[in-house]
Amino acid sequence: MGAPTPPPHRVDVHRALGGGSVADLLLWRRWVAGVALLLSSTAMWVLFERAGYNLLSFAANTLFLLVLILFLWAKSAALLNRPLPPLPDLEVSENSVAKAADVMVDWINRGLSIGREITVNRNLKLFFQVAFGLWAISYIGGLFNFLTLVYIGIVLAFSVPFVYDKYQDHINDKLCVTHSVLQKQYKRFDEHILKKIPVPSNKEKKIE
Repeated sequence: MGAPTPPPHRVDVHRALGGGSVADLLLWRRWVAGVALLLSSTAMWVLFERAGYNLLSFAANTLFLLVLILFLWAKSAALLNRPLPPLPDLEVSENSVAKAADVMVDWINRGLSIGREITVNRNLKLFFQVAFGLWAISYIGGLFNFLTLVYIGIVLAFSVPFVYDKYQDHINDKLCVTHSVLQKQYKRFDEHILKKIPVPSNKEKKIE
């Protein structure tokens, strides 16, 4: 008898998500915070999308109520010899700004490199991938508004990693079959269409 086949390699989803508090939240290891965030997101979506409440009015009323509570608390604390409201030092650190700027620069450079690959190097494969992706985003954006898309993204973020972590062996099998089918279809598309499109070479001399 041959040696038994080794079990498929399992992905550490917690580590792939960063391994921090966000990963714990998305994998429901902090279920109280997850339930609170999901319920608050649902309430906000119902309030703005279904009830038709205005986002600007809601933000202004919420901030007004918060400022009013803090003002009355501070006044009553001064009159009754009570401690002031425990407000932390609200400031943005330079480290967080630098990290956010690095992330933005990285994404901008990736977009510019993709644009250069399409325009200068005439990468038809990348062009069709980008065109299909933008068309899909435009089509989905036409079906839902921005707030609904954000809510769907939150629901998927709290469901997809958890389900994949629990059943990734079965999901990987299905993904492998789907990937092989898509690869065959793309190979046919590449052979019958892409390779027949004439692409000028970068080495061609310019006509003066």
